[in-house]
Amino acid sequence: MTFDMLYSKIHRATVSDANLNYVGSITIDEDLMKASKLRVGQKVEIVNVNNGERFATYVIKGKAGSKDMCLNGAAARKVEIGDKIIVIAYASYSEKELETYKPTVVILDDDNNIELITNELIGSNDV
Repeated sequence: MTFDMLYSKIHRATVSDANLNYVGSITIDEDLMKASKLRVGQKVEIVNVNNGERFATYVIKGKAGSKDMCLNGAAARKVEIGDKIIVIAYASYSEKELETYKPTVVILDDDNNIELITNELIGSNDV
């Protein structure tokens, strides 16, 4: 049996651009991708904190240091520049893998600078 669990998330990123006339996806600064262990082409769920939208897309690499968080194509209609979003990736884990399971959580400030990288799910209690 496998369990679908949080693999990685970028928490409270600020949308820096929305490009309707692009093929699709989310452009993420390469440095933020590395910090969050996201890969080019990886499926992610986007949660818009401002309007409650939830949708899936895939990651493309933005320029390192640019602080890019740009929704492209149809996804551009689901956000406004300046909106706060959460980028979430899930993975399937076996029971054995869950013994050492540690998701990656990257928390950003308003300018998409990294404030904290942790393996803890903030707000959850170990029971």
